[in-house]
Amino acid sequence: MTKKLKEEIKSLSLVNFLLITMAGIINAIGVTVFLAPVKLYDSGISGTSILLSQITPEYFSLSVFLLVLNIPLFLYGLKRQGAVFTIYSIYAVAVYSVAAWLITDVLPVDVSMASPLAGQDLLLCAIFGGLISGAGSGLTIRFGGAIDGIEVMAVIFAKKIGISVGTFVMMYNVILYVLCGIIMQNWILPLYSIVTYAAALKTVDFIVEGFDRSKSVMIITEKPDMVSDELIDAFGCGTTKIAARGGYSNNDKTVIYFVVNRFEISRMKNIVHAIDPKAYLTISEVADVFSKNT
Repeated sequence: MTKKLKEEIKSLSLVNFLLITMAGIINAIGVTVFLAPVKLYDSGISGTSILLSQITPEYFSLSVFLLVLNIPLFLYGLKRQGAVFTIYSIYAVAVYSVAAWLITDVLPVDVSMASPLAGQDLLLCAIFGGLISGAGSGLTIRFGGAIDGIEVMAVIFAKKIGISVGTFVMMYNVILYVLCGIIMQNWILPLYSIVTYAAALKTVDFIVEGFDRSKSVMIITEKPDMVSDELIDAFGCGTTKIAARGGYSNNDKTVIYFVVNRFEISRMKNIVHAIDPKAYLTISEVADVFSKNT
């Protein structure tokens, strides 16, 4: 184990694990209590797992597919997203999977034919399933992880194919819902699932302040070269150093301008403050990012 990896693992927080545990349980409630009973589909790998659990033997449950499909994706993204993010994410999926199993197979709750709370009302199930599962996803992201592997793939591949993270996820979900309609020979359920996706998207948007927007970071530090080199090494993209002068101290300073996505904010802050605990950071939303590789 390298020194850098040990330092990353030391930054794991018990509080984050507790909050991610809550997030995984919330996500499981949204999916198993509202969506799966009426055969609605969540987005991403969660929705894919629901579909596969419907067309395979019973012992291939939702919980099994959540683990089998998500964990390899998070491990694939380990180098790009870092050890802390990967550990939090795999833990979140494990909690989600176990909680889903408890609700569907252990607890005295009948979710086999209808939602215990909304019955077979597809609109209510779509809205509340999306809101609740979106809250679980948003909380997981806010505290350093992700609960769906397709978002990690979006972070890795979206830029390479020239689209945004949100567009990548949306394209995946459109393809998923079309396949659901074809396989199940029923277009009503995939159409209601779009309502679920929209509700979840807005909820995540509310919790983590932006689904598809990058963040611009201004870092004022006394160790600009070390910070810049470490950020470039960690995220594989460039930084911009801007000469500045302190208004109060009148000393020369350097401002580092850096653009990250929402999954990278927590790791970026840890990297900067590990090098310079006194570094001053401001984070702003960026509507669009354009670049031309030469």
